[in-house]
Amino acid sequence: MHIVAVGLNYRTAPVEVRERFTFDEKDLSLALQQLKKTNSVLEGVIVATCNRTEMYVVVDRLHMCGYFIRSFMEKWFGISREEFTQHLYIYENEQAIRHLFRVTSGLDSMVIGETQILGQVKQAFLCAQQEKATGTWFNELFKHAITVGKRAHSETSIGEAAVSVSYAAVELGKRIFGSFSNKKVMILGAGKMSELTVQHLYANGAEEVIVANRTFLRAEELAKKFQGTACTMEQAFSRLHEVDILISSTGAKDFVISVDMIKESMKRRKSRPLFMIDIAVPRDIDPAISDLSNVYLYDIDDLEGVVETNLEMRRMEAAKIDAFIEEEMITFQQWLKTLGVRPVIRALQEKANTVHEDTLESLFNKLPELDDRQRKVIRRLTKSMLNQITHEPINQIKEMAADKKADDALLMFTKLFGLEDEIDDKKQDVALSHGNLQPSMEMNHGAAKESSRLTYVPVSL
Repeated sequence: MHIVAVGLNYRTAPVEVRERFTFDEKDLSLALQQLKKTNSVLEGVIVATCNRTEMYVVVDRLHMCGYFIRSFMEKWFGISREEFTQHLYIYENEQAIRHLFRVTSGLDSMVIGETQILGQVKQAFLCAQQEKATGTWFNELFKHAITVGKRAHSETSIGEAAVSVSYAAVELGKRIFGSFSNKKVMILGAGKMSELTVQHLYANGAEEVIVANRTFLRAEELAKKFQGTACTMEQAFSRLHEVDILISSTGAKDFVISVDMIKESMKRRKSRPLFMIDIAVPRDIDPAISDLSNVYLYDIDDLEGVVETNLEMRRMEAAKIDAFIEEEMITFQQWLKTLGVRPVIRALQEKANTVHEDTLESLFNKLPELDDRQRKVIRRLTKSMLNQITHEPINQIKEMAADKKADDALLMFTKLFGLEDEIDDKKQDVALSHGNLQPSMEMNHGAAKESSRLTYVPVSL
């Protein structure tokens, strides 16, 4: 089996492409079920944020997994693969694991070292686990990934300088206006991103903030935290002429702010410039608005270079995190190498326990005069002897599992202890536990041609 990561992010796809590949939270469970049913996929986790959409899978056929995953994307999003294949990246085995560790630690984020992605990956994993889309491999792998992320933020200073998408938005506004004093700001959307933006605005001198949300109570709740004013979305649209800065981060699928709205607003502004930042994916603000006079519109892709001055320190701390990642890579690979010998070890232990119980039963039948205390002493001592006898062989086979001739060592170990029947039973149990472990259909010519379009980076574990 193999670990593979397939996705697109802010580096490989512009926002107008990424916004077409977002998963609604309410549909994520169904998406995971469909991913798990995809040919060759044994385990799966979907990580979807404003800057990335990634699918992590355990597959039994490496050479065809790219084709199968693209088929899943094509069907789920209703978009022809010709429109997105050039934006995809795919990592296999070691590179997929390292990529996941870099994601959770914030090293792969647009704003390096941001902490929000760790919680998003953790939630994605828990959702997949709840839908029974994960198994032995990913239950272990994502535990290591979350550990790396926690170490990155607790053992380094990478998160100390305030650099996030919301911070970048505020910094960009400061470059335009110099100061937020006497500036009126409107926030569309009352989610976490909006709340962070309001925090940065107040820290930088904003005197009045209007919070608009489709759920008025949520807007009111957020506005009270910062002595701001709450309003409905409809009221906000009629007050656009009042504000100097508009920052939008809603969860709407279509544009919330249209060209006609801003044209009408600009008639009442008396030549005052309007600064607009769209940090939503999909975008809230029609990009055609940027063509209007005296309107300055920026979307999330425009924020990438805003916080460069604070990133240098984070890059220095990133070297420490790279070391954490390498340590965790070794730990996970050691676990992975022992995975193949676990059925053998378990078979030996179970066979030894069976021999132990059968022998004790025979002994106690021959010595009926033994009382309960004596039987317990005999059971404990003989069990200790058995554990000591099997301890060294088990340690040896674990070490041999990392050797190039591990298969030969396992075969010899199995024959020496007569474990063939027990191992066959274990393999059947594993096959039954992975419903996808069944003979695959023959690859047709179309599939073979399609599979060759994506460049793989094969790395052996």
